[in-house]
Amino acid sequence: MTQPNRNAQTLHEIIDQTPGLARLCALARQSQARLQAIRPHLPAGLADALHAGGLDEAGQWTLLVPSAPFASKLRQFVPQLERALQEANLPVTKISIKVAALP
Repeated sequence: MTQPNRNAQTLHEIIDQTPGLARLCALARQSQARLQAIRPHLPAGLADALHAGGLDEAGQWTLLVPSAPFASKLRQFVPQLERALQEANLPVTKISIKVAALP
């Protein structure tokens, strides 16, 4: 039986020690927080089809949808979503919507 390496680090420790990875993970968490904040403001079918994309340093946030009809419908909600994010203290400078092959 092998002995555990007492110097082994967890993935979270490694990420926290690497500034670029730590920032990337922070942006991913912020993107997910924004997604959770806007879901209640959307019809159930649209909210369920939506996935968080990237959030960049400038505050531009991308939402991913499975098809063009979903993207078209979601675009109608962008002003309402921007207000909801502002009220939740999660502002963005721009919301982009992209069609992507989603699982």
